[in-house]
Amino acid sequence: MDTETLKQYLADNPPTIVPLAIKPHFEALTDKEKLYAHHLSIASFAGTRIILRQISPESEHIYDFIIALHKQCSGDYDSLAKDAGLSSDDMQAYLNYAAQFLGNMGNYKSFGDSKFVPRLEPRQLKALATVSPKTLGLYHKMKDAIYTGDDVAKLHLGYPSNGHVSAYYPDSPDITKEEITGVSDFLEGKGLLPENTRIRKTKEGFDVLIASALENPSPEQRDLKESEWTLNDGKKIRLLFGDYAKEMDIITHHFEEAKKYAANNTEVKMMEEYSKSFRTGSLEAFKESQRYWIKDKGPEVEADIGFIETYRDPHGIRGEWEGFVAMVNKERTRAFGKLVESAPKYIPLLPWDSAFEKDTFLSPDFTSLEVLTFAGSGIPAGINIPNYDDIRQNLGFKNVSLGNVLSAKAPNEPIPFIKDSDLAIYQKYRDPAFEVQVGLHELLGHGCGKLLQETSPGNFNFDIKNPPISPITHKPITTYYKPGQTWGSVFGSIAASYEECRAECVAMALSCDFSVLEIFGFGSGTEDMDSEAGDVLYAAYLSMARAGIAALEFWDPKSRKWGQAHMQARFSILRTFLNAGVEFAELEWKEEDLSDLTLRIERSRILSHGRPAVEAYLQKLHIYKSTADVEAARKMYEEITNVEPFYENFVRPVVLRKKTPRKVFVQANTVVQGGQVRLREYEASAKGMVQSFVDREYV
Repeated sequence: MDTETLKQYLADNPPTIVPLAIKPHFEALTDKEKLYAHHLSIASFAGTRIILRQISPESEHIYDFIIALHKQCSGDYDSLAKDAGLSSDDMQAYLNYAAQFLGNMGNYKSFGDSKFVPRLEPRQLKALATVSPKTLGLYHKMKDAIYTGDDVAKLHLGYPSNGHVSAYYPDSPDITKEEITGVSDFLEGKGLLPENTRIRKTKEGFDVLIASALENPSPEQRDLKESEWTLNDGKKIRLLFGDYAKEMDIITHHFEEAKKYAANNTEVKMMEEYSKSFRTGSLEAFKESQRYWIKDKGPEVEADIGFIETYRDPHGIRGEWEGFVAMVNKERTRAFGKLVESAPKYIPLLPWDSAFEKDTFLSPDFTSLEVLTFAGSGIPAGINIPNYDDIRQNLGFKNVSLGNVLSAKAPNEPIPFIKDSDLAIYQKYRDPAFEVQVGLHELLGHGCGKLLQETSPGNFNFDIKNPPISPITHKPITTYYKPGQTWGSVFGSIAASYEECRAECVAMALSCDFSVLEIFGFGSGTEDMDSEAGDVLYAAYLSMARAGIAALEFWDPKSRKWGQAHMQARFSILRTFLNAGVEFAELEWKEEDLSDLTLRIERSRILSHGRPAVEAYLQKLHIYKSTADVEAARKMYEEITNVEPFYENFVRPVVLRKKTPRKVFVQANTVVQGGQVRLREYEASAKGMVQSFVDREYV
C-alpha cells in the first residue's frame, strides 16, 4: 500500500481528549439516586466486551493488551519505555493509539467505520509486548491484524462478501449478502426481532447467536418457542442462546441491584423487563422495558441500555451495545419543554398533509442531560429513542440532548472552510445553533411522520379504497408497508443515513421559523435576519454546509461507500444548498489545489432560497419513507450522495489535509466506599483514559 494511502489510516497524533464534566450534577443527587446511577453505570460498562466483539475479531485482544500493559507497568510508562528501549515519542505514539482505541471502543472509527493503526513500528510494539508473558501472548494474537496489511477492503467495516470486516457475522468470511438477507427475512417472517443477534455460517446452514445470560432458556422464556428450521434447500437455521453469556449475567445482576433503588413503580417494572430481556434474550421483554421507559417522565437519573443503534451492522438491522446514565439539567430542559408544547403548531408547517402524519402528536419527554456514563463506540450529541416504530407511533418516544457533550471543547480548535468574515459569528453562535438543530432534529425530525401500513392482512392504517394523494406525483399512492415489514427491513442498508437526513432537513426547515428561535431565547419571534436570531440561523446553515464538506473524510474512494450515516446525510444537504444556485450558496477558492477553499452562503437568501430547496428535498425523503417507496428513495438518495470527480479529486484531498481529530471523552467512574457512592475522575490525557478503563474492569 502506498505511503499516501496509509497516512489516512494512522491514529490521530495526538487525539483530541476532553473530559466529560459531571461532578456538580452527580453531587446534587440523593444517596439513593447515586446508588441507582452507580449500578446502571456498571451495567452499561459491563457491555464493553460485547461492543469489542461486535467490531472486529482482533478488538478484544487489543483491548486486553492495553489493560494488561498498564497493569504491568502500574501506569509508569516512562520506565516501561526505558525497559523496552523506546523513546518518549514512541511511547506517546502508543498511548495516543490506546486512547483513540478506547474512545472508539475498537480499532475502527466509530464515526466513519474505517480502521486506524498505531504510529509505531511493529518491532516497537513487540518490544513493548515483551515486558510480560501475558502481553506477549496477546501481541501474537493481534499482531497480524492491528496494522493495515495489504488488503484495502479490510480497512473498512461492511459485508464480508465484499472483503470488508464485520463481527456481526463471526467466523463467516464467505457469508454472502444474499444469505444474510435470506436468514434475516426468514426470521422476520417468524416474528423474531434481530437487534441482539449475530449470524454465523456453518456447514449445515446458519447459527443465529442470541445475546443472553442463559444458554438454554425454556421455550416459555423465549420470543419463539421453536429454535430450529430446515429450509427448502436443506440448509438449517438454528437459534443459539448465550452469546456474551458472562457479560449478560453481570449486566442482569446490576439491573436487579438498581431495582432496589428505583424512584417509583414504573422504574421497578422497567428494571424487571430489562433483567428478563438480558437474562433470556427476549427482545419482546426489551420492548416492554422501553414502554415503561417512555412512561418514566422527567426522572432525576435517566438511563437507557441495550442493543440500540443499527448503524454498524452492514445489513442495518443488528444493534450495537450501548448504555447511558445521566442527570437532568433542569434549566436547559425548560426550553426543550416549550418546544415539545409547541410541536403540534410546527408539524403542519412541514411540506406534506395530515395523511402522511401521525393522527395525534405523542408529546415526548424532551430533556437536556449531563452524561455520567456513556458506554458505546461513540457519544452522540442527542438521541431519539426507542427505535421501534410501533412504540413510537402508538406510545411515543423520548428525546435527549446531551449538554456536557455539546459543550465539550478542545482548546484552539481550527475551523476550516469558514470565511474569515463569518468566523466571529460562527464561533459565537455555533453551539446555540447546534442546540436548536439537535432539538428540532430529535423531537420533530425523528418524531414526525406516519408509516402507511397494512397492519395485518386486510387491515390498514389508512383508507385503502381512497389512498392519500402523493404531493410528488399528485396521484394516489401505490406502495405501503406490508404485514410484518418495518421501516428498517424495507429500506435496509440506506435506512439509517436516510432517516438522519430526513431529521436534519426537518431541523433546517423549521429553524427558519423565528418563533422556534424565540423558544430557545433568541429574538422576539419577528422575522429579522439582522437580529441575534438571524445570527443563530445563519450559523446553523453555515454549520450544516461545513459539515457537508467535512463529510468527504468519511467517503472511501476504494469501496466507493460512505462510512458514516450522518455524514452521508450532511453531504446531501450541502448538495441541496449548492443546487439552489450560486445566488444562494457556492464553494469558493483561488488556489489551484483548493487549499483556500471556503463556503459562501448568502445570509439574506436563507429564507427565500435555502428553505424552499430544503423543503423540496425533505418532501421526497418523507413521502418515500411514509409510503415504503424504497425504489424511488434509493434512486434519489444514491444520486445526491454520489461523490462526483470534482469532490473526489479536488475537495476530498483538502478535507483530509485539514481534518481535525474527533473528540474522545474521558469519563468518570463511580465506586462504593463505606456504603456511599463516590465519583472518581481522571485527567484528560491518554494515561487518564487508560486508567479509567482499568478501573472499570468488571468482567
